[in-house]
Parts: sequence; structure tokens; C-alpha cells
Amino acid sequence: MNTLANHGFLPHDGRNITRANLIDALGQALNFNGTLGSLMFDMGVVANPKPNATVFTLTTSLPGLSFGSTHRDTFFLSHELAIGQLFADQICSRDDLNRHNVLEHDASLSRSDAFFGDNHAFNATIFEETKAYWTGPILDPDMLANSKVARQINSKAHNPTYTFSANTEQFSLGEVAAPVIAFGDIQTGTVNRSLVEYFFENERLPTDLGWKRPANVTTLQDILSVTQMIKKASNLITPSEPSRGAGARQQGSQVNLHG
Repeated sequence: MNTLANHGFLPHDGRNITRANLIDALGQALNFNGTLGSLMFDMGVVANPKPNATVFTLTTSLPGLSFGSTHRDTFFLSHELAIGQLFADQICSRDDLNRHNVLEHDASLSRSDAFFGDNHAFNATIFEETKAYWTGPILDPDMLANSKVARQINSKAHNPTYTFSANTEQFSLGEVAAPVIAFGDIQTGTVNRSLVEYFFENERLPTDLGWKRPANVTTLQDILSVTQMIKKASNLITPSEPSRGAGARQQGSQVNLHG
């Protein structure tokens, strides 16, 4: 959502986002269908504590805080869309903006864990660690999943307060799938590495690199499909195969039974 504001599709201050605002912004920027945009709004408006709210705010106007300084890689919640970091209008404090394990979580692809300090600003060192597993110019589900799992292992090894719940896992899978959905090929689960790096490092749509708004409308089913690819690639258990000897014994047993 930061990127949409940086490009002017949403108000730059991230305040008072309406359903129509969000549906229009996502449609113009990424060609998301109206149902998907409306779903995202429903997820966002619950962050507004006012009864029967019809708007939500992505950040507060506290001094020293800007819309462009929050989460870079937060796109999806569970197997559906999330709306970045959502904060209640006018009542948030600095502590609220750093609430850990709500939307922000350990083992981010581009931010440090809360235990080590600043868990919101882009961290070039962390992102270099992530990119080490992106071993080709075209990222596929295996490369993306490898970087996700590696960040979890590193966080678990060095962060004594490491937390990664089942809900966080679903959220994380969506985050990792997000660049494919926004900039890549949804059918194959692949995306140009340079587009993803540009997005993370500049928090802007990679139009400078030739990316254009997708011609096909993106639906919730598209998101579920890519998320499932990342989930499958993240599994470290390989399919079991019977050994050659076991197969031969089984075959021999079958022959004897019919002999």
C-alpha cells in the first residue's frame, strides 16, 4: 500500500481511505478486480476503532513518521490480501506503530526482527541475505521459498524471542507470493528478479524498468494459486520412493502369489 500512495493512487498521507478509493487504486495500479479490492477494504476498516467506520488510515500523522517508512513487503493476510500495516486514526502512539506479531513479524525478507531494534525500516543487510537465495535472473517458487525458509532459520538461530505462529506462516506465504502476483507470471509462479529488487529497494512500482500494469484482471483465485506454489516449495520433506530392492521383493512376491 505504501507504493500505491507513493505513486498517487492513494492519498500520500495514507489517511481516510474509503472503499471506493481502495478499489479504484488497486484497479488502476495492479488491475485487481473490484471484489478483491472490496475484500481488502473490509480487512482494513476493522482497524478503525470508531463504530460503523467507513474509512481507515494506514498511518498516523505523528511527527517523524511517514507513510513511506512502514512495511515494504506486507501484501497478503493468510491466503487473502492484507493491507500493509493498518493503524487506527488519531489514537495510535509510537508503541502502537511497532506492535510486534500483529502484521509485522520475525524473519522478514527485508527488515530486522523486533528483538534487534528497528523492525520497520528497510534493512539492506537483511535483504542481501534474502537475495543470496535468488540464484537466477528469473525467480521461481523454489528460490522464493528458499529465501523465506532461510530467513526463518537465521531468525530462529539468533533471535531468542523468535516467534512464528501458524497464522504468521500463512501471512508470510502471501508476502512471498506478492511479487509474483504484482509483477510476474501467475501461471508459472515466476518473476523477473530485477523488478522485485527494484520494488523492495525503492518502494515504487518498477515502471522505470519497463514493467506495465497487468493486462489480465487479478482475482482472489490467482492469489490462492501462487500462495499454494510457495507453500509447496517451502516443504523440506521430499516424496518417499521405495528402494529398488524393496520393489524387486514386492514384485517377486507378486509373481510367487500368481505362480
